[in-house]
Amino acid sequence: MRDLDRIKIIYSDNHLIAVAKPPNVIVQGDKTGDESLLEKTRLLVKRRYNKPGNVFLGLIHRLDRPVSGVVVFARTSKALSRMNKLFAERAVEKEYRAIVVNRPAEFSGTLVHHILKDNRRNRASATKKKVPGSKKAQLDYELMAEVSRYVLLKVKPLTGRPHQIRAQLASINCPIVGDLKYGANKPLENKSIGLHCQSLKFIHPVSKESIFIETPCPKYPPWSLF
Repeated sequence: MRDLDRIKIIYSDNHLIAVAKPPNVIVQGDKTGDESLLEKTRLLVKRRYNKPGNVFLGLIHRLDRPVSGVVVFARTSKALSRMNKLFAERAVEKEYRAIVVNRPAEFSGTLVHHILKDNRRNRASATKKKVPGSKKAQLDYELMAEVSRYVLLKVKPLTGRPHQIRAQLASINCPIVGDLKYGANKPLENKSIGLHCQSLKFIHPVSKESIFIETPCPKYPPWSLF
């Protein structure tokens, strides 16, 4: 699959490139054999900048397959190691939009859980008490709008655990629309879920300038309601 025109570049310099990930595209290759966003972006860089030979592109972070939004890759090894350090030190501000099917008890708040990933089922559980193998997960949320049975939340994860937002919102009876794995009652038509990485903010690993990268929410339902 070489549908490179579907991949929109939203930021690029000599060290980094950020793209708007469509839903249902894997970020990194897996056992499905489907072409990944990493490979698509590598080919896009090669075509856009007329690069001969192999193009270096380093994986910094991931979004789950059904999730859309900002993904940043490193174009140099220096940027890769420094961006990995920024993410590890929680020095990257991440902001998501989530559409859930129930209104939270509070209009805004902080959720603190312990996340345990079941790799066999590719599913995470969020518990209030620490259990062997679990890791602390924390996020802030704020209610932005409500239309019919759909509720739009601003979500700022303060940690980066697997399926963190999906599991934590499900644990307060606010499953993300379309997310059958975490309690939604029906899928969305395009098999995505109502979760979108809206923006990332960080200090550039080389220039040390403040970088803010943003991409708007999708236009298809139920996003089109807001």
